[in-house]
Amino acid sequence: MATTAPPGEIGSTAADFALPATDGQPYTLAGVRGPNGVLVAFICNHCPYVRAIRSRLVLDARELQALGVGVVAINSNDAATYPDDSFVNMRRIAAEWQLPFPYLYDESQQVARAYGAVCTPDFFGYDAQLKLRYRGRLDSSGKAETDGATRELFDAMKAIAVGGVAPAIQNPSIGCSIKWKV
Repeated sequence: MATTAPPGEIGSTAADFALPATDGQPYTLAGVRGPNGVLVAFICNHCPYVRAIRSRLVLDARELQALGVGVVAINSNDAATYPDDSFVNMRRIAAEWQLPFPYLYDESQQVARAYGAVCTPDFFGYDAQLKLRYRGRLDSSGKAETDGATRELFDAMKAIAVGGVAPAIQNPSIGCSIKWKV
C-alpha cells in the first residue's frame, strides 16, 4: 500500500550520518554536500515507485551536481525481511544503473528515523547552510513515466542552488513505506 510523505519542517537542519556505500567507502553528510546544497533521497531496490523513477532520478542528479548540489541516496529497508534490498543487491543496482551518487546502507535505520523518512522515494532538499527547503516528489508521474511531467524536484533544487528559495507549493512524495525492523 502506498504511503504519502508528510510535509517537511522547512528550515530544520540536516541530520549528520556516517554510512557505508556500495562503492566500499563510508560517507558523511559533510562528504556528500555540495557548495549549493544537498539532496538526500531515501530509496530502495524493490519498490515499484523507485524503480519507475530511477532513470529520471539519475538524470536529475547529474544536472543538480553540475549546479553544485550534492546528491546521496540511502536505503533503510530491513533486508532480512526484504532480501531484494540487501547491500549485495544495492551494489548490483548501483552498477547496473550507473548511479552518479553514493548509495548508502542504513542498516540500523537510525538515519531514516533522524530524517523522518517514511517512504521510498522520500526526498529532502537542503540549501548551502543545510537547512531543509524542499520535501516533495520527483515529479507527478508516480509509478508511470508521464510525458511532459514537471520536474518538481529538479526545479526546486535548482531554485535553492541559485537563489536559496524553494517553491511555496511542494507536493508530497508517494511510495512504498519504509520496511522497519520489528
